[in-house]
Amino acid sequence: MQTLDTRRRASGPPPGRDRPVTYTQPTFGDLGTPLSEVPFVVVDLETTGGSPSGSQITEVGAVKVRGGQVLGELQTLVRPATPIPGFITVLTGITNAMVVEAPPISVVLPQFLEFARGSVLVAHNAGFDVSFLKAAAAETGHAWPGFPVLDTVRLARQLVHKDEAPNHKLASLARLFGSATTPDHRALHDARATVDVLHGLVERVGNLGVHTLEELQSYSSRVSPAQRRKRVLAEAMPSAPGVYVFRDRAGVPLYVGTASDLRRRTLSYFTASEGRRRMTEMVGLADSLTPIVCATALEASVRELRLIAEHKPRYNRRSRHPEKAVWVRLTDEPFPRLSVVRSVRDDRAQYAGPFGSRRSAEAAVTALHEVVPLRQCTRRLSERSPGSSACVLLEIGRCGGPCVGAQSREDYAQVAQQAGRALVGSTTDVVAALRVRLDELAGQERFEEARTLRDRMMALVRATARGQRLRPLTRSPEVVAARRREEGGWELVCVRYGRLAGACLSPRGADPMPYVEALRETAEVVSPPEGSDAPVALVEETELVLRWLEAPGVRLVDLQGEWTCPVGGAGASRALLEPGAASWSTTEPAAGREVRPFDRPVGALPG
Repeated sequence: MQTLDTRRRASGPPPGRDRPVTYTQPTFGDLGTPLSEVPFVVVDLETTGGSPSGSQITEVGAVKVRGGQVLGELQTLVRPATPIPGFITVLTGITNAMVVEAPPISVVLPQFLEFARGSVLVAHNAGFDVSFLKAAAAETGHAWPGFPVLDTVRLARQLVHKDEAPNHKLASLARLFGSATTPDHRALHDARATVDVLHGLVERVGNLGVHTLEELQSYSSRVSPAQRRKRVLAEAMPSAPGVYVFRDRAGVPLYVGTASDLRRRTLSYFTASEGRRRMTEMVGLADSLTPIVCATALEASVRELRLIAEHKPRYNRRSRHPEKAVWVRLTDEPFPRLSVVRSVRDDRAQYAGPFGSRRSAEAAVTALHEVVPLRQCTRRLSERSPGSSACVLLEIGRCGGPCVGAQSREDYAQVAQQAGRALVGSTTDVVAALRVRLDELAGQERFEEARTLRDRMMALVRATARGQRLRPLTRSPEVVAARRREEGGWELVCVRYGRLAGACLSPRGADPMPYVEALRETAEVVSPPEGSDAPVALVEETELVLRWLEAPGVRLVDLQGEWTCPVGGAGASRALLEPGAASWSTTEPAAGREVRPFDRPVGALPG
């Protein structure tokens, strides 16, 4: 992180708590383009073949309509560069003699592009016609404008059932909708028939609640009419970043999500683009949609996390229990031992973590026990009253036997210190010992045991590295940081003891320091943790904040506390071991290949 260095300048008062919030009335354009206002150009082509590769356009017919009214028509034959095949003449009635004096496509295409400018292209089996038009544009050196395209075949397949028409060919649909023009494979006639089909289909979707171009373009019969009618829930959503909450009739949150544009994202739940079955079910139960506008993407992610932790929405799968964390505790007693706990207390014990699950925490404990001879019994020991019998660990040299008085408190303290260093300080010694043990197991071809030990070692290294990265942030009373925005100004964040306390934006060209001071004054008051390692925020929240702070371009404005990492910490070990852990195979090696769990020798570990 860099340091934000800027001088204070005279400026207006910074934004405070009493600054009014301004809401903007959305325009009709924001709500979608009504179909009655959309110009459609219905086009049909006749060609010498079925593919633009090796075939030519012989006729263009187009009709421009808007609001049910015909605005204009375009029809012309086109002289192809190759003769018209006989079977095409039989199909269309267009002969070589008819097109011999017709203009070439280089003349016709610019006329069509001008006629269709600013419109939505419509065609029956639009892929065919549009592919020929694009090929003609490329051949004649014209840029294709990228028209929005509507295919009446695709729309008819979703709206016209088999008991209404035998198929979805243009002739069948023209009869169904009572077209005044009979399609006969002449371009203008077919385009006129397609206009009538288009109007019939638009009338049908209008009865299903589709009234805008955007809704028509995303229409799918997979979206039920009831689901489509609920689109009104998203119509009032602002086009701003933030969090959205779907609630049922009782006001209970069903789903929480984030979006860079709340309106665009929530509208997608009512279209065919949302294909997840559980989301379709959720929308069916939803009765309201609540927006929470956020100043920054980080604030939105944190708010989403907190809401999920608070309400446990039934349709959220990710991070439904972000408040759950597991820790490894080195107890504070005459003969310390390791235990797995779910909270950090205000005591003198040492804690490592957080771990993602109890299973990974237990794997890390087992890895430590592999090379550090800590006692594994659970009873409380005292030098004055040692036990009368020892477990098998003493016999195999995996424990010094403090339970029977075979190891003094002073000698055992050195063992406990080694475990403590591995948990909160340098992991170099423990990792080196584990790698020696791995080499031994691999050399003895005990590959399954080696794989298990490797997984346990990586669980230890990963969780310890995670805790060591988070610890400086969770122990700092306040961190203020800034990141320049692409559109100008600064994104400002205030973090207290690892919890996002506030965020705001400074406008382009303004001195950011008054906004920094206002942010600090109005940010959430966060009490210090009860213990030195006890989190005051959700672990996932602190990790979100840390990733933001470590992102390129973030500058540190102010730090109250210390930001240090232990020499030889778990982060260095993880960076060294992770690539090897991902690629090392614990199965029998190929002939002539030395068996080693990792590519680098033990001596390559950082000091």
